[in-house]
Amino acid sequence: MTIKQQIHSHCLQVVNDKIGLLQQVLADLKESGANETKSTAGDKHETALAMLQIDQANTRSQLQDAVDKKAVLDKINPALVPIKVVQGSLVKTDKGYLYLAIALGKVNLGGCTITVLSSQSPLGSKLMGLAVGDEAEMNGTRYAIETIE
Repeated sequence: MTIKQQIHSHCLQVVNDKIGLLQQVLADLKESGANETKSTAGDKHETALAMLQIDQANTRSQLQDAVDKKAVLDKINPALVPIKVVQGSLVKTDKGYLYLAIALGKVNLGGCTITVLSSQSPLGSKLMGLAVGDEAEMNGTRYAIETIE
């Protein structure tokens, strides 16, 4: 398995784990809401229900974001080796490795640090369409493309 396939699998695992966790949290919140019974406290009960609804909405939003990230990863074929930087490219620059897929941050894999970033991010969008030997500049830092996988 290539490093590109390994990082892609790692990203999928992270997103799938997050989806599972958020689905469990949402189920727990729904159960908590169902277990809330009208008490004589009145205002405390209404406040508790409102807080549960806010938590559910936030969790649903996070879950949708994770599902969207999974959809992006599912469209990427890590076996393809493009000539220019595209969604799903593993780019080796003079500053390190960048994997253009989803916003995930730095990942240590096999002793190598790879920054996983979205192709819509400022740096990702500057790299899109570039080839080996091209350079992109971001915040005064120049990134020279050495290889594209």
